[in-house]
Amino acid sequence: METAKEFMKRKQKRIQEGKAVVKAKDISRKGKFGYKTVKATFMPQSDLDKHKVFVLERLERNLMNGKHGYNNMKIGDIEYRIGYYIVGKNGHLKNKWAWGQSCPLIPLKDLKKLLTKAEKEGTLLE
Repeated sequence: METAKEFMKRKQKRIQEGKAVVKAKDISRKGKFGYKTVKATFMPQSDLDKHKVFVLERLERNLMNGKHGYNNMKIGDIEYRIGYYIVGKNGHLKNKWAWGQSCPLIPLKDLKKLLTKAEKEGTLLE
């Protein structure tokens, strides 16, 4: 199985190569948005360091298709996303890193550390 360190290195390489993208549906389900991951900060959870990795991503909107209810959004806008990856426990994702489907739950000390690390790495813009 890929270690957390190997996983984070692989994901960073994908971002550097410009291959990391995020797609989302508009709340109306009549439009779509796309984002390029410009920069990301990864960090294992302190008490689950072999099984859970947090990520704070800087995303740049690069796609707006269909109808959407947001008049002030435009291509090039920057947004941030906090999420996590976890090692799957069953099925086709067993022993593989998978995007967490729920809102991330993060210990306070890890949240502070993740934000500080993201600032130092330049993921968070001033």
